[in-house]
Amino acid sequence: MNQVYNVASVEETWAVARQFAAELKPGDIVCLEGDLGAGKTTFTQGLAASLGAKRAVTSPTFCLVVEHPVEKFLLVHMDLYRLHDADDVLAIGWEDYLARNAVLFVEWPDRAGDLIPSTARHVVFTLGDTPDSRTITFR
Repeated sequence: MNQVYNVASVEETWAVARQFAAELKPGDIVCLEGDLGAGKTTFTQGLAASLGAKRAVTSPTFCLVVEHPVEKFLLVHMDLYRLHDADDVLAIGWEDYLARNAVLFVEWPDRAGDLIPSTARHVVFTLGDTPDSRTITFR
């Protein structure tokens, strides 16, 4: 069943992220889907902050992968936008992170192909009518 949230600000996005953070457990894979600027990184910022991440979360578009150790697990934020296929994803350490039981937050998960398991959680971001409004759908 889908859960849908309509948010009108960064603060509301972070509040939804905090709720979701409480459900995470080691080994989870979360696919973040949506257009450029739809709120994927903003959501991850709120989530990481609520889990006690020590440094600010920025988009991993250019570095591809950023690790954020938190108390309960290693949070790994991946941006696969510039990758082409599952072989590229494997080359940046996918299997190593799975072996470490990290929680993976994956932007542009379609690039990973069959590496994304059926158990992955999907969070879809849709731009709203105002600059800060979004619809966040959990599948």
